[in-house]
Amino acid sequence: MSEDSKAWQQRTELLLGKDKTDRLRQAHVLVVGLGGVGAYAAEMICRAGVGRMTIVDADTVQPSNINRQLPATHSSLGKQKAEVLAERFLDINPELQLTVLPVYLKDEAIPELLDSAKFDFVVDAIDTVAPKCYLIYHALQRGIKIVSSMGAGAKRDITQVRFANLWETYHCGLSKAVRKRLQKMGMKRKLPVVFSTEQADPNAVILVDDEQNKKSTAGTVSYMPAVFGCYLAEYVIRKL
Repeated sequence: MSEDSKAWQQRTELLLGKDKTDRLRQAHVLVVGLGGVGAYAAEMICRAGVGRMTIVDADTVQPSNINRQLPATHSSLGKQKAEVLAERFLDINPELQLTVLPVYLKDEAIPELLDSAKFDFVVDAIDTVAPKCYLIYHALQRGIKIVSSMGAGAKRDITQVRFANLWETYHCGLSKAVRKRLQKMGMKRKLPVVFSTEQADPNAVILVDDEQNKKSTAGTVSYMPAVFGCYLAEYVIRKL
């Protein structure tokens, strides 16, 4: 490891200790979904000094992303989120072994992805139910550690963000949909998730017909997805 690497990771090692930072350098984390939540989770894991990361997202930066998403600026409009973040992460840690997959992760491709490398942790920040549930299902089947984000939309109170088992969450429409789908798939294992106990503002949810695999979208304030992302990152760093 170079002297520059030692210098920028010094504060992390001072707090977490050498054994933990060494484990982070040896770990491979898969982050799927690089929107408001996933991008922040990935960056915090990157800044903690993870050695390998695979990031997956097919979306491009849109004007509506700018209020809350890490890769979204006016200069990045139209660019692929995965590519924008790849450049950013390698600027943070030039020694990061980074695999970039700017693809929409369809159900049948998920087992192949999970078998493509030895992942120490999976971060699920997908916001559509079907691929989210397939990722969770196949990760749990393989015994790969996974933490999942539930819905941050139409909520604003960060003091109500919590860790929980998926099956114990409430006031979260995405959690309910995921539970229902996983039950149909015959999967009811413990799953650590980040969710909010706050009830969603019904006036902040609108129907859409121009977004892939989405029937509705919710208003979101700048800080809420970032908080969810930091919770995900903290869980990964603590459990590695």
